[in-house]
Amino acid sequence: MASPQSDMKTLYEQQGYVIVSGLIQESDWSTLEDACQRVVKLTREGSWPHRRTVGKQFPPYGDENPDSWGVQHIMHPDLKEPAFANWYTSPKLLAAVTTLLGCQKEDLQMELFNLLINPVSHDFALRWHRDDIREDATPEQEEEALKIWHHGVQWNTALYTDSCLFVVPGSHKIPRNPEQRALSSGQIPDNPRDMPGSLQVILKPGETVFYNNNILHCATYNSKEKRATLHGCIGDSKGGSNRARNILQHGLEWMKGENFRSSLSSDSSRMMLDKLISMHDHNALGSGLEYSLEN
Repeated sequence: MASPQSDMKTLYEQQGYVIVSGLIQESDWSTLEDACQRVVKLTREGSWPHRRTVGKQFPPYGDENPDSWGVQHIMHPDLKEPAFANWYTSPKLLAAVTTLLGCQKEDLQMELFNLLINPVSHDFALRWHRDDIREDATPEQEEEALKIWHHGVQWNTALYTDSCLFVVPGSHKIPRNPEQRALSSGQIPDNPRDMPGSLQVILKPGETVFYNNNILHCATYNSKEKRATLHGCIGDSKGGSNRARNILQHGLEWMKGENFRSSLSSDSSRMMLDKLISMHDHNALGSGLEYSLEN
């Protein structure tokens, strides 16, 4: 467990992940929990269409399966849940992000904010993957891609005990060995612990795991275990369009609307949004942008 900022950044760079506590203020806890319960209800009853469907790992998620493992776009103004944007741009969270990215607050770029939930009728697992390197990359391609700093960090913040995530510490720096490659070539893992070097990340309520999105990772979803885990990412705008292929595949046109801008409560959050819109417009449809991953 890391608390001093220097230790947090060192652990993050060495392991590819770090666990931090206390990023949700006690006064915000019930507000966030109530908002989560409302958006989960809307999603499960079919009133909120933007969801992650069981059987699909990456966007587009489609609508083929009625069961869901995630709620997309929880800052969307149509949900009328300001607690999410307020926390996403809260001082404690942004301080941790700037420490891990090694940047200033004015460099931060708004990106994705979703909610990971338990399916209700299917146990489900995600295959081992890296978020911005395809599983069929050659060892040489993988080695080159892992040298690139992608100017972003993502995280899971658990409202309830969460033991879904598995990672291979240090794998954000080195290509897969032959055994790891064989176990991450498109198949759903029978047992995530079979992956050499794997570790199960267990979060207590209120804990956050920040992780490099190119660490080798997977997740299991238990339909009988309640889950509400805030899942977001923020970029460093100094990376230019470096984040575009990974972020824009989630469909963020709605974030350009005036309704969303006016729902943000501070000038700094609107500055973060402006950075995202600039990247979005620079990489508009037809620019030849190739998304990171596919189902």
